[in-house]
Amino acid sequence: MSGVIEGFCFGMGCWGLLTGKQKRFLRAFATSLDPLFQIGKAGITENLVQQVDQALKARELIKLRVLPQCPEDVKKVAQKLKELTDSELVQVIGRNFILYRQGEKAKIQLP
Repeated sequence: MSGVIEGFCFGMGCWGLLTGKQKRFLRAFATSLDPLFQIGKAGITENLVQQVDQALKARELIKLRVLPQCPEDVKKVAQKLKELTDSELVQVIGRNFILYRQGEKAKIQLP
């Protein structure tokens, strides 16, 4: 079992919290990304969580967009998906947000 307790890691696959430098690096990397998922009036569904989880496994860094029809606030949606997918929230800007989760074999080398 892996997890994060107050910024410390234990177990396999847990890398802890991102530093400011790492978040800046990931934000710069994500500028060229298009949103992979749009979250609409259905909000966060089990299917969405599974798809986001699979996308994080495949890509490590993804951008998502919350449509105006979504019943929840963008920051709340981002925080819930972060928790449900065991990922890191890199940035929330406007109606978009960026999630990161390092894979078993890191594709993105963080500074």
